[in-house]
Amino acid sequence: MSGGGKLEGVLRVLGFGLTLVAAIVVRLDKETKVVPFSISPNLPTFDVVVVAKWHYLSAFVYLFAANVIASLYGLLSLAISLANKNRSNILALLITILDLVMVVLLSSSAGAAIAIGIIGYHGNSHVRWNKVCDTFGRFCKQVAAASALSLAGAIVFMLLVILVVVGLQKRPK
Repeated sequence: MSGGGKLEGVLRVLGFGLTLVAAIVVRLDKETKVVPFSISPNLPTFDVVVVAKWHYLSAFVYLFAANVIASLYGLLSLAISLANKNRSNILALLITILDLVMVVLLSSSAGAAIAIGIIGYHGNSHVRWNKVCDTFGRFCKQVAAASALSLAGAIVFMLLVILVVVGLQKRPK
């Protein structure tokens, strides 16, 4: 393993686990509610079944896809790191660059999902978007949890990059 041995292995397993769980949490996010609906204040209301699913919003699809990619990469990079006994510098460099790509991918997807989540929680009166998290509370909490797991995964991959940089500083000149 490059950049720290056992610590690198633990971080790669953690990165894999966090992103896998984030992908699963997003993928299973669905909530159905019966909402009263009124056409006019003078007419009686009637109930409408409304469903919130993760794939209805592109930001949540991006969050799911980014975490699937990162979890698969985490597993693959763990296997490559374990197999890289001869410490190939080119392979170590490639893995470090891809670790950084995972940081960017996970951070941007979590940011997109969080931005949509904030609109869902607060709404936006300027464009007349109503808040929906008061109706779909579990759905919103699940997306928030997946976003937090994704950001934690990004931090783990960033720690892997930092581990390599620190290892470069310790090399004899």
